[in-house]
Amino acid sequence: MKNTFGTSVSVTLWGESHGAAVGAVLDGLAPGIVVSMDDIVKDLKLRAPVGNLSTQRQERDEVKILSGVFENKTTGTPLSLLIPNEDTHSRDYAATRFLARPGHADYTAHCKYHGFEDYRGGGHFSGRITAALVAAGAICKSALRAKGIVIGTHIKRCAGIDDRDFSTDPTRLAVELEQLQTKQFAVLDEAAGIQMQDAILRAREDKDSVGGILQTVVTGMPAGVGEPWFDSVESCLSHMLFGIPALKGVSFGDGFALADMRGSEANDSFYRTENGAVATYTNHNGGINGGITNGMPLCFSCVIKPTASIYQTQQTIDMRDNTDTQITIHGRHDPAIVHRARAVVDACTAIVLCDLLAQRFGTDTLSPVSHIQ
Repeated sequence: MKNTFGTSVSVTLWGESHGAAVGAVLDGLAPGIVVSMDDIVKDLKLRAPVGNLSTQRQERDEVKILSGVFENKTTGTPLSLLIPNEDTHSRDYAATRFLARPGHADYTAHCKYHGFEDYRGGGHFSGRITAALVAAGAICKSALRAKGIVIGTHIKRCAGIDDRDFSTDPTRLAVELEQLQTKQFAVLDEAAGIQMQDAILRAREDKDSVGGILQTVVTGMPAGVGEPWFDSVESCLSHMLFGIPALKGVSFGDGFALADMRGSEANDSFYRTENGAVATYTNHNGGINGGITNGMPLCFSCVIKPTASIYQTQQTIDMRDNTDTQITIHGRHDPAIVHRARAVVDACTAIVLCDLLAQRFGTDTLSPVSHIQ
């Protein structure tokens, strides 16, 4: 289905940027999973705008759970949630209704929906829809954490400025992941974070925008999850992640850097740990072999493009007759969204992993009374 992802655990998204609300339906979750509104609110705050670094659109993001939860626990039936849209300025889009904004889905949506699409704020293509995705993902993250699976993402690069990589030491990595759970601007090196924020503000002054790279790590995933070929862990994560409007690339482990390695360097050699478990000395392949988890941390990176809405005059077409014209965008827009997108990447990752675990071990795997082997 066009707006549904997942096999055993699925999510369906609905809504438009300036419609009454955006929402999601989670189906297939095991009964008994604790649903914490505090966790949902926390993750939505990580997605929320940050001062001059982001749009001035301020939504309260008050989540209303309509079904699938009773006495703060999942019932096992479809969990439906919605988030009202309150701070919309639709008039900002009226003057440019028929002008295709460069970098946006205006033209492609017009081709597909023949002019019947809701153009206000990007309609169904807007990043606003990711608020519902983050709320749904927060529930899945909670279910995973109860099983010892932790997800964390930091801004690896923004405007050409690099943060340091995640630690390869398990103890230090656990600390880093925990610290990231509440960081509004998620970096490991605070000095690099300050430079990134300065670059974002300079882009705003130039009526421009910047992009970046997010690096994600997942710890606690058991070996043996995923399928070869078309339902590999990489395939499923990529499928979901590419639904994020601004995401333009995904790589796993060392990604494209593997092209410059020899096999003797790229191969992750196995060894037996002191407690009898199997691990690898390195993790160039991101914890995945043959599309299946090997028990090492899952590692992948995502490219987030510069925000499409910039305040410079640009060349475009009038979609009524395809004539050349120019457009100057007004309204409230982000000079960068990489720092906000991290919460969306975490949410997508959580939903995919819940689905993969349910496929491998059964739907009740995520129930508090079950145990992942």
